[in-house]
Amino acid sequence: MAIKLRHTKRYKEIASALVRHGFGYVAEEMGLFHLFSLPRKWMKGGENKLVLTWAERIRLVLEELGPTFVKLGQMSSTRKDILPADVIVEMKKLQDQVPPFSMREVRQIIERELSDSLETIFASFNETPMAAASIGQVHYARLHSGEAVAVKVQRPMIEAIIKYDLEILRELVPLAERRLDWVSQYQLGDVLEELSKSMMDELNYTHEGRNADKIARQFKDDPHIHIPHVYWNLTTSKVLTMEWLDGVKLGALQESKELLTRKKEVAERLVNAMLHQILIEGVFHADPHPGNLLVLPGARLAFIDFGMVGHLSEKMRYQLTSLLIAMMRHHTEGVARAVVRMGMVGDDVDMDALEKDLDRLRERYYDLPLAQVSLAEAVNDLFSIAGKHHIRIPTDLTLLGKALLTLEGVTESLDPEVSIVDLAEPFGRRLLRERFRPNQVRKRLWKDTTETVSTLAQLPRQLSQVSKLICSGKLRMEVGLTDLEPLLRKLDQVSNRISFSIVLLSFSIVMVGLMFAASTGNEPAFLVHLPVMEIGSVIAGMMMLWLLYAIFKSGRF
Repeated sequence: MAIKLRHTKRYKEIASALVRHGFGYVAEEMGLFHLFSLPRKWMKGGENKLVLTWAERIRLVLEELGPTFVKLGQMSSTRKDILPADVIVEMKKLQDQVPPFSMREVRQIIERELSDSLETIFASFNETPMAAASIGQVHYARLHSGEAVAVKVQRPMIEAIIKYDLEILRELVPLAERRLDWVSQYQLGDVLEELSKSMMDELNYTHEGRNADKIARQFKDDPHIHIPHVYWNLTTSKVLTMEWLDGVKLGALQESKELLTRKKEVAERLVNAMLHQILIEGVFHADPHPGNLLVLPGARLAFIDFGMVGHLSEKMRYQLTSLLIAMMRHHTEGVARAVVRMGMVGDDVDMDALEKDLDRLRERYYDLPLAQVSLAEAVNDLFSIAGKHHIRIPTDLTLLGKALLTLEGVTESLDPEVSIVDLAEPFGRRLLRERFRPNQVRKRLWKDTTETVSTLAQLPRQLSQVSKLICSGKLRMEVGLTDLEPLLRKLDQVSNRISFSIVLLSFSIVMVGLMFAASTGNEPAFLVHLPVMEIGSVIAGMMMLWLLYAIFKSGRF
């Protein structure tokens, strides 16, 4: 393994954290003690391993190793297809609260990024942050034009720290997959790359600003949903300036007497807004927890913090719609077909076993009215089945699952009688009608036709390439024999029959020659006084009987 020398100190910190929380055997099996000459006395660590569960100890390791590992743990809390349920629970507990960084550093970052002094940019700037997290913190400020704004400033050096840790993880994951058999089944390399991309997107505040603008366009004609405006002239990759909203956090709705009586209305608006984003637009807020939702005067709903946004392609949205319709109709084959077309199933998956598990899932919800179906439980069950069959769920679908689970929890806290599935049914019917509209059918037929024509157009070139490989002797073929014994038996039978035929042919030729010689009176002198015909017949007959006996005894005639 190619280990960079500048990573040595961090590797020792990782090994130390593993040992301290009872995972010294993991560091030992991965060879970290040997690679870095770590003291063997470290193996005596992990006094808390008898008190805490292994899932709790994993959480403590991640918290000790800092923001990169905490963020990866939080993001992996959506991966029910690869992580056990008890680990998922602990990943959701990971704390992202850290002490705020100083106002001096805030000033330096803003002035460097916006190329002007703080006083020139803002009429006032609150030095005490409204919120602080591992990536950045938010300050209240006011522009010279009078608008109130929220200014998010990225923590100093956090991008370099995260990139550094990601480099180390890209070295550690292949090492773990080679040395630990149980790790290789989880495809951690692919998962790490997906989570790394999400983290790098979150580090770029212009990406978050573009996400806010996309979702704002979805609700430009909806007076009940508000998305804060982005001030692009005061936004860079490390500073994000958005409209400040005076509202009540959804989690503190009990404190507003005016809004307390409108909780059902707020819950329905939230569900309809999320379903519109997911099923109609294909771009959705992936973390709609109470801290990211505000209720404005008039029970209007506002989304904030767009660092985590999911994207569904048109094809994925089409199959997701098929999945939801099949689930509503309790159609097992339809569910399985949608799952396969989403590209979630590998070649080694036992489809019969998968369909049986999906059928049991269907039976579980078959007799329940839609209002009593828990979307959270259904998603959990579907992800559990995926994990059981080693089906890898695309990142955007795991974000969707997380968003739906969060949405149901928030909705239940507002009004337990509001059913997401009930509210989703009109969307499903609308999408079903749109799917069979003539222009949509024509569009799909045209797309399928062009793809088929494109494939056929490439066929001559591909055949030419295969022909060249055959002529050059470079074509490699792999033949798999599921059962070699029947083939060997057949080869024995063929070879024995050929041997038998050759012996009989030889015998016939010799006997014909002798008979011809006897009939012409030209027998050789040394055969005149011998009963050649009789002796030859006896010997040849004995040889034939012996050969037949040997072949029949082997049972391979």
